[in-house]
Amino acid sequence: MRTIKRCAVVGGGIIGVAVARELSNKLDGVQVTIYEKEGRLAAHQTGHNSGVVHAGLYYEPGGLKARLCRRGVELLQEFCATKSLPYEACGKLVIAQTPEEQQRLDNIFVRAIANGVPGARMLSGDRIREVEPNAVGLSALHSPETAIVDYSAITEALADDVRVSGGTIRLGQEVTSVEQQARGVVVHTKDDSEHFDLVVACAGLQSDRLAKAAGEPPNPRIVPFFGQYFLLDRAAREQVKGLIYPVPDPRHPFLGVHLTKRIDGEMMLGPNAFISFGRESYGWKDVKIGDVLDYALFPGFWNFARQNVPSAVREFQTVVSRKKFIREAVRFVPSLEGATVLPGTRGVRAQAMNGDGSLVDDFVIARRRDTVLVRNAPSPGATSSMAIAEYIVEQALAN
Repeated sequence: MRTIKRCAVVGGGIIGVAVARELSNKLDGVQVTIYEKEGRLAAHQTGHNSGVVHAGLYYEPGGLKARLCRRGVELLQEFCATKSLPYEACGKLVIAQTPEEQQRLDNIFVRAIANGVPGARMLSGDRIREVEPNAVGLSALHSPETAIVDYSAITEALADDVRVSGGTIRLGQEVTSVEQQARGVVVHTKDDSEHFDLVVACAGLQSDRLAKAAGEPPNPRIVPFFGQYFLLDRAAREQVKGLIYPVPDPRHPFLGVHLTKRIDGEMMLGPNAFISFGRESYGWKDVKIGDVLDYALFPGFWNFARQNVPSAVREFQTVVSRKKFIREAVRFVPSLEGATVLPGTRGVRAQAMNGDGSLVDDFVIARRRDTVLVRNAPSPGATSSMAIAEYIVEQALAN
């Protein structure tokens, strides 16, 4: 194996910073540089997500998601304990409201057991109140170890370790392309170019564009979907102790509204999922024409749209109506009827999509000689971040 002395990571979200830290830990004397185009770390998906540490209930046993999720939980727990960062195992209920949902929930439970989710158990309807006194349903899957954290704070703590190891974090430096050389890779920014032995691109919402600039195929394509959260008022948030989720419906590509406790004690309701007018647009008036044209001219998006008209209608109702948000929550917690909600976080999801309109579900990590490209890292990407970093660095050094 040739000596690797200079490494670059493109992207200052939690996965990129975790990769930089792992490189610093694994390679003696390495110089690691993080490029982040914003003026701060965790500016996009990392800083706008729900803060949930997923236990691994849903994922195909043996798949990359399942393996890296469970390992990621272990690493996050250890890191938060070491750094005195908040980590609360508040628990989660996935509640079935119909016999059809019960059957799907039984299948999820089988997966949870196969994935080694600690403490996972099925509850009959009359036992749901033992966990959530105000919740109702026919049955529920209880995951007591599902937790909540502050992923932005974790990212900053990871970055501190990078700096202590001699690494450099370049904020406000947008990478335009990465160019493979006979040996090593040149990273091009708007202002400069620099040569590295190894480059790892964790560009999130811009991952397909950077991959294409590196010579990779344009697909899977990133199509941005925004998700709006609302915050329950103080009286209402005391009606729920932890996390309450619906059973995933295979007819809909997105989960639907759920209740999520936040590490600061707030209770979030959401998110919905609807097409965004920009990859990094967090308000209705923030329209990025180039981003809109990207998916408007992409046949895969229109294939997806045709296949998911009922889902679009469902999600649009929650976009235009706060009452619809509340009605979705009341199905699980009737005492929330009449609750007041205020606008909370809005995030944009980097949804990877194939040309036929199908959504890419698992993590996708591509290798191009001295460049590693994270092309898809959906949920549980933040949960799995430190495990993804282990996996990427192990694969890169092995080759």
